[in-house]
Amino acid sequence: MGSLRNFRLNKETIMQAVFFLAACASILAVGLICVFLFANGLPAIGKIGIFQFLLGKTWQPSNGQYGILPMILGSIYVTAGALIVGVPIGILTAIFMAKFCPKGIYKILKPAVGLLAGIPSVIYGFFGLVLIVPLIRQIFPDSKGTSMLAASLLLGIMVLPTIIEVSESAIRAVPESYYEGGLALGASHERSVFFATVPAAKSGILAGVILGIGRVIGETMAVIMVAGNQPRMPSGLLKGVRTLTANIVMEMGYAADLHRESLIATAVVLFVFILLINLLFSVMKGENKG
Repeated sequence: MGSLRNFRLNKETIMQAVFFLAACASILAVGLICVFLFANGLPAIGKIGIFQFLLGKTWQPSNGQYGILPMILGSIYVTAGALIVGVPIGILTAIFMAKFCPKGIYKILKPAVGLLAGIPSVIYGFFGLVLIVPLIRQIFPDSKGTSMLAASLLLGIMVLPTIIEVSESAIRAVPESYYEGGLALGASHERSVFFATVPAAKSGILAGVILGIGRVIGETMAVIMVAGNQPRMPSGLLKGVRTLTANIVMEMGYAADLHRESLIATAVVLFVFILLINLLFSVMKGENKG
């Protein structure tokens, strides 16, 4: 018995060490990414000037102009458009799957949502290029099709699996007593779901939306294929835009010296955006708990 107990203790100690090393590896990876980005990006911001870099309206590396304000606004506008499209559809779909969907349809719908999450970005890009862009060109003859609207619609579709899966899990995690309490007070099935169950799951639904924002801001390939990629100030839904991620990918292959450093600095700005979003989510989650 003593040897068996010692074996179990040793086994637990070994597994604790393995988990600890895995956690340390994750922290180390994030730390190294931060060191690389800031060590290579901040000097470029210092050479260009932080206000000229962040608020400059012209991106022409050949002329020594490195203003990324058009890309910052392009990323913000495209993200906002994608959320306007994706969040209502995603949350309502999650509510339907959790509380209204028949079992026969759910068996088909659930794997279909999972399949959407597994489709590569470039396939979404081809879909947008073949279907969404020509459709916009047909509806708005003055538009070339590749535009902020096309990018917003496509990213709104791409963000659906994240919002749906996280929101559905949050809704299903709400105790059934919330729903039953609504029924006991005389509410209908729909009112009990929307006014008792869904508000109780708002923290999880918010988590899905925040994850969706991260997916949209970080998307590259699909945006490159449908957004128009014009490094100028956004001037309308039907005009082309360039996002921060697209700017990095399109020019990193041939960039050198200050041009290359400015692209890494662009990645620093993108990284700070993601950190701010996660911080905002943590603050909002803490307020909800409070």
